[in-house]
Amino acid sequence: MSHLAVVHCAQLVTLARSAEIVPDGALLVRDGRIQAVGPRRVIETLITADTELIDAGGRIVLPGFIDAHTHPVFAGNRADEFEERIAGATYSEIAARGGGIRGTVRRTREATEDDLLAIARHYREWFLRGGTTTIEAKSGYGLSLEAEMKILRVLRRLGEDGRLRVVPTFLGAHEIPDEYRSRPAEYVQSVIHEMLPSVAREKLAEFCDVFCEPNIFSIDEARAVLHAARRLGLGLRIHADQFTADYGSRLAAELRATTADHLESTGAANFEALKAAGVAPVLLPASVYHLGSARYADARGMLDLGLPVVLATDFNPGSSPTPSIPMVLSLACTQMKMRPLEAIAAVTVNAAASLCRGHEIGSLEPGKWADFVIHDAEDYRELPYFFGRDPARAVYVAGRLQFSSNIY
Repeated sequence: MSHLAVVHCAQLVTLARSAEIVPDGALLVRDGRIQAVGPRRVIETLITADTELIDAGGRIVLPGFIDAHTHPVFAGNRADEFEERIAGATYSEIAARGGGIRGTVRRTREATEDDLLAIARHYREWFLRGGTTTIEAKSGYGLSLEAEMKILRVLRRLGEDGRLRVVPTFLGAHEIPDEYRSRPAEYVQSVIHEMLPSVAREKLAEFCDVFCEPNIFSIDEARAVLHAARRLGLGLRIHADQFTADYGSRLAAELRATTADHLESTGAANFEALKAAGVAPVLLPASVYHLGSARYADARGMLDLGLPVVLATDFNPGSSPTPSIPMVLSLACTQMKMRPLEAIAAVTVNAAASLCRGHEIGSLEPGKWADFVIHDAEDYRELPYFFGRDPARAVYVAGRLQFSSNIY
């Protein structure tokens, strides 16, 4: 693999606790991994004749963003429902008449695996353009054994060429499909006894997630699914408290899940329970924004308590059709009062830990994979300050260029 050095960085934002921000920094990469970071005058002494020089041009360099909650494999979109919500229909009303997740499920079931892979590769370019180098990617738009396996196979194929790191999560318990509407308990049994064993046998997922809400999957149903997943060796994640106060978060704490995601309706007492159980909160402000809500998760309260807050896009066709981490950073700072460096840590080092990859990615430190991005900015605070744009100038995964823009 190539050897390269990135020099002339206005700021090298390492996210390493010993030196989070290195002015006039530089980065040395050998065989896809970081060999050294530090001031340019130091790194330049280590450069050899076979090293490719990359001039950052006085821009900032950060670890690649890690989007720890996405739903990137689906057919069609829900722009029609977006217009309905603008006219006054609620998300719940649309779902009750067969739209929402179930509408996307019908279209996704009809698509072939190759069709879905082509769509997912299209969205992959959007992630890369925004500076994202790793995604946690959920199934959940199949809701049958055949369709869920199809989606997970697409996710495996999506990550095979190394352009974008993909961490797969099984989300069969995303909604009750049309054919089980009158017998939801049977669907839960199908998830437990048919889908989960097949997913585990083919090693198609690292985690299992459940949408835990009273009108979707109750605490008891979600607990049964997650216990079965744990017995099969999968990590646990939970869609929790998006609409109902202190509901799924209680289960996340009880089971010591890896993450509890959403948490828009979670109170301070449950923050304490999550911290005690070692559960990482994954906050999704773009979903709140797109649904026209003002109920953002209390990130400030979580941070002040010492919880390792993670931010993610929740990219999906219904409630958050954006792959833009820079947009999420802006929302986190303006609507949830996170400081810029806290927000950046939430999509790098904290996100890596929430995916059990903190030893490999998430910060610019010797030994870790060289997933880094040169952004068109001179100061890291510009990333949330200038919103509505993707500032990534060049995106590298394991030291290989995966996206480059000549517009700056």
